[in-house]
Amino acid sequence: MSKINRRSFLSSSAKAVAGLSMLPFATKAGIFSKDLFFDISLAQWSLNKGFRNGELDPLDFAKIAKEEYGIQAIEYVSQLFADKADAAYIKELKKRADDHGVRSVLIMVDREGNLGDTKKKERKKAVENHYKWVEAAKELGCHSIRVNAAGHGTAEEVKKAAIDGLGSLTEFADKHDINVIVENHGGYSSIGTWLAEVMEGVDHARCGTLPDFGNFRINKTERYDMYKGVKELMPYAKGVSAKAYNFDEQGNSVEIDFKRMLQIVKDAGYTGYVGIEYEGSKLSEKEGIMATKKLLEKVGSQLS
Repeated sequence: MSKINRRSFLSSSAKAVAGLSMLPFATKAGIFSKDLFFDISLAQWSLNKGFRNGELDPLDFAKIAKEEYGIQAIEYVSQLFADKADAAYIKELKKRADDHGVRSVLIMVDREGNLGDTKKKERKKAVENHYKWVEAAKELGCHSIRVNAAGHGTAEEVKKAAIDGLGSLTEFADKHDINVIVENHGGYSSIGTWLAEVMEGVDHARCGTLPDFGNFRINKTERYDMYKGVKELMPYAKGVSAKAYNFDEQGNSVEIDFKRMLQIVKDAGYTGYVGIEYEGSKLSEKEGIMATKKLLEKVGSQLS
């Protein structure tokens, strides 16, 4: 299959209609929040403590999202069930989601090697390690897998390696109608301009970004401007992650200006899913998820 570059894809309206799920802003499976310009999904990481200590069963994730939080779209995290994820388990996950009328949006994939590894052999292995997650995403009905563009070396060395690694994985994913999306997740990937250049280098309609509101820590001493970073990544976005930590008495995020962030998201023409990813410690996971959902609904309605 020949490479579909991002520019030619977006310039063709016929292809755009035929390939709706491939567009950065066309990932909706229905309007769940009718007065918002986006739909709300729940990232499994928001409940990582419960899943990791065995209090919660990953197979019940769809049920939990719908019945406890009123959310009908979910984002899986591979490391929370990787040791169980054979074909039968993935089919059961799909059945549970279908039974509850919940949309499986994406799988966040970690711990499968560095796609920006400057060593060709290790990079190739990392690419191949992600194949099973592409296939799982296809089975679940997701539109994407979320990956990391990590590597060791200079910015230019890792960029070159990441373009190659992501490009190879995207070619495989394209055959399964799955997108490969990169999150700003520390290191060079938290530099908006760097990750944007990687996207331009890959130049494939199936390769995009998952801008996260809070993951702009480059290293122990450096942080990238979060608003600048999200703005730089939105042209390639096929998903958005609404990171939240703490809330004030009015229910606003202490660390992140959600109104400013969501305005950036809206200005980019995005109308897909915004995933709740609560990582605070002052509220319980359930309280934090509900506080984030309430804030998204409040701010989203103001901007719609």
